[in-house]
Amino acid sequence: MMRYLAAEDLSMFGRDPWWLILIKAVFCFAFLMLTVLISIVMERKVMGWMQLRIGPNRHGPWGMLQSLADGVKLMLKEDVVVKGADKLVYVLAPIVAAIPAFMAVAVIPFGPSGGEVSVFGHRTAMQLTDLPIAVLYILATASVGIYGIVLAGWSSGSTYPLLGGLRSCAQMISYEIAMGLSFAAVFLYSGSMSTSQIVASQQDRWYVVLLPVSFLIYIVAMVGETNRAPFDMPESEGDLVGGFNTEYSSIKFALFMLAEYVNMVTVSMVAVTLFLGGWRAPWPISTFWEGANHGWWPLLWFVGKVVSSLFVFIWIRASLPRVRYDQFMKLGWKVLIPISMVWLMLVATVRALRNENYDNQSIVLYVGGAVIALLLLSFVVDIFRDRGAAAKGEAGPAVEEGPEPAFDPMAGGFPVPPLPGQSLPPVPRRRSRQERELIVSGGPDTVSDGKEADGV
Repeated sequence: MMRYLAAEDLSMFGRDPWWLILIKAVFCFAFLMLTVLISIVMERKVMGWMQLRIGPNRHGPWGMLQSLADGVKLMLKEDVVVKGADKLVYVLAPIVAAIPAFMAVAVIPFGPSGGEVSVFGHRTAMQLTDLPIAVLYILATASVGIYGIVLAGWSSGSTYPLLGGLRSCAQMISYEIAMGLSFAAVFLYSGSMSTSQIVASQQDRWYVVLLPVSFLIYIVAMVGETNRAPFDMPESEGDLVGGFNTEYSSIKFALFMLAEYVNMVTVSMVAVTLFLGGWRAPWPISTFWEGANHGWWPLLWFVGKVVSSLFVFIWIRASLPRVRYDQFMKLGWKVLIPISMVWLMLVATVRALRNENYDNQSIVLYVGGAVIALLLLSFVVDIFRDRGAAAKGEAGPAVEEGPEPAFDPMAGGFPVPPLPGQSLPPVPRRRSRQERELIVSGGPDTVSDGKEADGV
């Protein structure tokens, strides 16, 4: 794959004066904070609208200052530190979770990288910086943020936060793989890992059209990566009270919530940059307006796409119930990762044939023939497997196995739920009124006692 990577033109970066770099950094931070405040209010309003509720309507006009009120409330709450916690790690965990969430925005392009805008007389790119491996930098920062959640669950010294931290770690491992494979298809088509070059390569057609499977896999992976419903098992109040942040309060709890919403905004920006054309104007506008992708207008299109992606987050949360954790892990390891690998091989084959100057008709024939051959091979394997199973059945009856041992939920000293295929022992039936009266009168309390009393 590295053979076809193009040389990135990053000459526009690194030439800004220090005060302009500082302005850009402050803008990125302010943009994230403002978007988080808007997304919190939007989430409550949209969910209220979808569920036929009023939603927030007290703080500010139409309840638009609800997120500010929530922040003030959390800051004024009592800051409780658990007695049995590891104090240093307990305090640092929310900071470790929040800081990496802000770092990924540094390589996100808000507009063209050719010096399209002027800030106080200086021509500059609408991007803080860019790297030849910018997308790998985004994956790295997202991976570091998970340490804050894991350390929070461990340092609390409680069972439920520890389980929530381990769940979040397992989710990150499984869904980071599927996310990385979906990115690899974008690398093959764009020939670069630079975010500005990836957006530039979508001038003719967005990658959501060319790579729809990668886009759908990334949508599922980004919801699981951010621990959002219906994949919010690390915070599942039904079985973990509150998950990894159960023992946190006040500003430390607010940092965890801030990290979650900032991650929502960050993964939405990545989705827009890699698959939805980045800062480019949507199709109907870009066809009849030549200046739509110049000046400050790209910032408007970029923000609109990010808000639309956040709406998808809210829509999913309001529509789908929380899944079981084993179902969620099965989806990641047995569905998303295999599909991502097969799709990546297909994309790599198409790109290799294109580089060898094959026409589209030949590519369709080669790829379609390979897919049909794989389907026929799997069909033949299934036929012989069924025949082998039938032959074993005709050879003679199978040796009867002994009955499986009954499931004991208290075998380990504490109650555990049954696994698939197991069932809880039947609950003893409630005694009837006559049996209770018989026990009170001194008679036998069970049928066996009655038989023993009769001499049986």
